Parts: sequence; structure tokens; C-alpha cells
Amino acid sequence: MEKFGKSQPVKRVEDIRFLNGTGRYVDDIAPAGALRGYVLRSSVAHADIDTLDVTEARDAPGVHLVLTAADLAEAGYTEGLWGTTVPNRDGSTGAAPFRPLLASGTVRYVGEAVAFIVADTLDAARDAAELIEFDYTDKPVHLGLSSGGPRLHDDVPENRAFDFGLGDEDATVQAFADAHRTVRLDVEDNRVIVNAMEPRGCYAEIEGNRLHVAINAQGVWEHKRQLARILGMSEDDIRVTNPDTGGGFGMKGMPHPENFLTAIACKMLGTPVRWMSDRTEAMLSDNAGRDLRHTAELAFDETNRITAYRVRTVANMGAYNSHFAQAIQTNLFAKVLMGTYDVQTTWLQVEGVYTNTTPVDAYRGAGRPEAIYLLERVMDRAARELDVDPWELRRINFIKPQQFPYTTATGETYDVGDFDRVLTRAETFADRDGFAARRAASEAQGKLRGIGLCYYIESILGAPSEDVKVTFDDDGGASIYVGTQSNGQGHETVFTQFLADQTGIPADKIRFVQGDSDLIARGGGTGGSRSVTVQNTVTLAAVDQIVTAFTGFLADTQGVDAAEISFDDEQFRVGTSNVTPTMLEVAQMARDAGREDLLTFDATATLDGRSFPNGAHVAEVEVDPETGHVTVDRYTVVDDFGNLINPMLAEGQVHGGVVQGIGQALTERVVYDEDGQLLTATFMDYAMPRADDVPMIGFSTEAVPSVTNPMGMKGCGEAGTVGALAAVANAAQDAMWGQGVRKADMPFTPQRVWGMLQDARVAAE
Repeated sequence: MEKFGKSQPVKRVEDIRFLNGTGRYVDDIAPAGALRGYVLRSSVAHADIDTLDVTEARDAPGVHLVLTAADLAEAGYTEGLWGTTVPNRDGSTGAAPFRPLLASGTVRYVGEAVAFIVADTLDAARDAAELIEFDYTDKPVHLGLSSGGPRLHDDVPENRAFDFGLGDEDATVQAFADAHRTVRLDVEDNRVIVNAMEPRGCYAEIEGNRLHVAINAQGVWEHKRQLARILGMSEDDIRVTNPDTGGGFGMKGMPHPENFLTAIACKMLGTPVRWMSDRTEAMLSDNAGRDLRHTAELAFDETNRITAYRVRTVANMGAYNSHFAQAIQTNLFAKVLMGTYDVQTTWLQVEGVYTNTTPVDAYRGAGRPEAIYLLERVMDRAARELDVDPWELRRINFIKPQQFPYTTATGETYDVGDFDRVLTRAETFADRDGFAARRAASEAQGKLRGIGLCYYIESILGAPSEDVKVTFDDDGGASIYVGTQSNGQGHETVFTQFLADQTGIPADKIRFVQGDSDLIARGGGTGGSRSVTVQNTVTLAAVDQIVTAFTGFLADTQGVDAAEISFDDEQFRVGTSNVTPTMLEVAQMARDAGREDLLTFDATATLDGRSFPNGAHVAEVEVDPETGHVTVDRYTVVDDFGNLINPMLAEGQVHGGVVQGIGQALTERVVYDEDGQLLTATFMDYAMPRADDVPMIGFSTEAVPSVTNPMGMKGCGEAGTVGALAAVANAAQDAMWGQGVRKADMPFTPQRVWGMLQDARVAAE
């Protein structure tokens, strides 16, 4: 048996309970009789609150509590939501306007929480909300992707959240002045709504003298820290659990106001309180994703090598800083700024602005899809303007295998890579040679056909350390306690499979435990494609501890030297004897001997460095010029994920990520009217990708194992989205290039594509 896992496509064991309706989702397991919370939300984008009278609501049938910002302050809850800040170019720190749990004095976006009503039933809470007198004076609305305009926060001049810079601006300016050719492209990255299958929800209850809060999130520890801060409690007095979660995608990685309001209501009333979002409420209040405008420039020498890269970005923060928001479009964007290309002269300038819209935060990929989308779009444009094959232009500029480890211009150290090999595999797998015939066939039917390439790389994010606990239980099995949190990725399968591979314990005898701050000492949660890499690394450390301890125990009981005992991933072998106990059998021997110290093992491990999954996405689209409808007809992926633990789960992650990328590229787009009203607040108006929008996705891997973890793994959870945006967009641009279209931005909806083609025709006439 191989040392680091069998790499077998084991089917997901958790799917059985998900499909038969026995999943443990937060709204299914709330305590019986829990009161229902409901949020009254602002119906206007920007206004001063003149009156907020909740008297009648408090007297309404079934109502137990109504909270406003004034009530929270009176009760001593004065802390607001926390958000990262980044340094400005002048050395100061980015803006940090106070973000209250409930609007105080001013509302700043449609959907902002204004009051929290707790009643016997949800209907009673909703009815009471109708009785609240909410009068206001409208203020001017700021929506555009620019600083200035009507001010949202008194302490933030020009609505500027930050003015961030990274790189060598002077050297970049000089490189452009000296360049043989330069290429510039303006690119928009449309705002999207996450739309997890399960909307956000939580409940809170009192357990003895402690507070228990259950949240359908992406981990427990950050939520516990923030609850302790805002509620003014010791972390020891709070238990946070995370049951089954139906999709997170970054949006559930950070706290939202309702978690705290539910907990506060529970403490005030001394009884369980639950809250669950509905779909339109989610669209109004969940942190959104993307929403940027870029200008990208490349400088080239006479051999078509890139000599410098310059990016200017405006990033919409929404009305407030969300938890990770300022870091995402600055530091996280910069981690893959130059992608897979050998360029050391770069300059990134990002301006964050506040607008009267929902706050923006992490969405699958968190900064890396945005950076790669921009880079691969301008690479595609450069190939056209330089009259170079786009695949060859990438090969010319790739970091070469002998250059690794490679330190990028923004300070990341790529451990390994063979980008040319992966791209060559993709060229064959996608049948690039057959494209001309497929394009001719499309043209014969009056359709436009295009092919688009994206070569992506992403940096695995999140804490590099993780914890695990492995116990040998009284029932003869074992349990693994993990610090990461599944949101549908298949952790229960992959982590039990890995432990089974390393120990010989049958997977069906391993109990999987996650998402409970009382049972798990520490944990980094899930985000940034970190889970499998960090969790399996620490599991391997725990297995080493177990093998060492069991070897010493066997040496003592069998009367042999420890050097005579070996373990082959299935059983121990004691010298030349026929004593070959399995790990579970040794655990039972230890239990019988009263050695309780040999039944629980805790381990912490830290990765030596990040891993950098990369690969090539190739999309082919057909455009109907009469209607503007775009069909993704073929889609091919060749990824370098290093060594795979479970190839089937990796492929599933890629499929899901690609579909989310196709959704943003073709159909998804948040639209506000001039007054800040959200026009895309239902699935009638916000177009999620459907089955007929997605082709069969060809998936293959070309492994270049990472050297920063003992298994040689690279994360895969967000890779599909990182590569999909530019692949589809470049294919759409390719299809329309011959028609004179030079400005092609997502989403490529029929109306927008038809308009692009019409505008090109008019310009040509």
C-alpha cells in the first residue's frame, strides 16, 4: 500500500443522509419551541432615520422582544462588526467606519437590518414588523465605481475605503517608457450574489451557564471569537457548533449581524431563539462578490516577452467593510498578480470605494479569480495586438521548471511547476487541432464560434496550521476530530479515507467529527482551498504519534526491542514472530491494560509553505448573432493538483467551480436602479446557470507534486472558478472578434451580446 493514500475515487459517504433527508441542517435541528427571529430591513438605500417607533410591535400578539440600535446600546452591546483594513499608499490605514448590528441614525443600503423581532412564530414576528413606524429622510445615493459623490460615512472623505499600492511604481513606469510594444485593456468584473443552496441561519440556546450558538458557517472558531467580543463574554462561556452546511463559497466564512442578534435575544430572554433567511432576504443581505473595474497594461520587448505589468483597480466595498473585504482585492489579489509568467516589474494600485449597496466580501476564490481573470483577458488581447498565437505567447512568458522555487514580484514563493507540460496536455485533450473544423461547421449554420484559453494559478490561503484529534473508542472503532468544516466538499469521505489509508482502520469504523468548539481544541475552518492539504498533513502527524506510541507499547508487552517492530499501514509486525495486530487490536490491548493514555492523540502541524494549484481551462462557445445567445459547447480542464487523495471528489470540486464561473460569465449580474433598489432580488430576475447552460466538462490532471507538504498535494476547491471566468470570456471575445467587437465584458447575456454585435456593425458603417 502506498504511503500517502491510495488515490482511489471513493464515493461520498455523507451523500446518503443528504439524499434521504436525514442531514443535520441548522433549521432542522433548532431546539423544539425556539422563538423565531425576524429582521426588519431598510427599504431605502440611503436615509436618515427620523422615527423608529416599535411600541405597537412590542404589544403585538406572540411578540417577546423587539430590538433596535438604541435598545442594544442601552443593554451595553455597543461593539460593531469587525473588518480588515489595509495600508494606504501614504502610510496611513484604510478606513474603518463603524458598522452597527442594527442601523443607528442612518441606513446605508437596501436590506440593512433596522430592527430584530422575536415572537412565538415567524408569522407573528412578520406581522409585528408591519406595525413598526419607520420614517426617514432620503439622502443622495452613491452607486458608481468611483470615489467622491454623496458621503456615506462622516469620517470617510470621498467615500474612499483605501488607496493601496504594491510593487515598484517607478520601475514600472520606466519599463513602459522603454517597451517595444504596450497593450492596454479595460475590464469589468460584475457583481454576483453567492446564492448558496442553503441560506444563512442560526439558533442560540442556554446550556447551563453557557451560551450555545449553532451557525451554518465555514468553521466555528472565528465566530466564537467575534461572539465573545460583541457580547462581552469569555470565550470559555460560549460554545459554537456548525452542523451540516449547504454551501458556503466564502460568504458563510464571516459573521453577519443576525448571528449576534439571535444570541443577544437568547441571552435577554433566557430561551432558545432561531433565525433563518429566505431567498430574497439572502439576496438583499448576504455579502456579495466581485464588483470591480480594472485597467490592465502589459509592456513587451522585441521577442514578445513581458517586461512589466501595471494594474489600476477600483473595488466596490458596498456600504461597509465586511470581514475580509479590504484584504481580498489587495493582498489576496496580489498573491497571483503575475500568474504563471516570469515578470518581476509590476505595479498594482487599488482604490476601494463605499457605495449604497450590500457589503462585498469573499466569493469562491477570494481575489484570485479576479486577478487571473484580468491577467488572462489582457494576455488574450495582447496576443491579438501582437499577432502572436495566444498559446505561444503564454509559453514564451511561462516561468520555467528550472526556475523553481520562484519568488514572484509580490513576494509569493511558488514551490514547483511545469506549466508548459500542463498546457501541452490541454492542447491535446481539448482537441485544439479540430477547432477550425468545428468553427467552419458553426459558420455553416450561421453561428459564430470562439475558443478561449485561461492558464490559471492560485495560492492556497487560510491559516497554515491545523489541529486534529484521533481517539480509539469503546465500541472498537475510532474517531477523527477535525478543525476544518465541510460545506459540501466531501470532507467526511476524504478525511476518513485518508486516515483509513494510513492506519488500516476500516473507513466504516471511523467516526467523523467537525464543527464543535467544545470537542475540537482549535481549528482554522474552511476557506481558500486549505482544507484537504492542512487537515491531512496534521492527520499524518497524528498517525506518526500513534505508530510511535503503539510501537513502544508492543515492545514492552512483547518483550522485544522497539526497532524490531514495524507498521505497514495495515498492521504491526513484531520481529520474526507471527504477532501481527492491527491498529484497532493494539488499541484494545492498551484498553485492557488500563493504558488510557494510548487511546487519545492530539496533533498540530504547520505547512512549510503554500501550495499553488494551476492548470489550463479551454472553452468553446457558439454565438447566435441573431439573438445574442451564447452557448458553452465544449469545456476542457487539465489541472495540476499534485497528488490526489480522491480523484472523484477533486473532479466534483472542479465541476462545481466551473459552473459557478460559467454562471458569472454568462448569466449572473447584480443590478441596482438609480435609487439603490436591488432589481435582481429573486430567481426570476437573477439568472443562475441551469443544466442547459453547462456542457459536459472534460477533466484531467497532470501532477507536479508540491514540495511544501509530505503528500505532495495542492488544493482544488476554488480552481474551477479561478480558471473558468477568463476561459469563457476569451472564447466569447474570440467568437465576436471577426465581427468587430473589441469591448466584451461579462456577463454575456443575449441582450448584452446582441448589443455588442449591433454596436460593432454601426461603428463599421
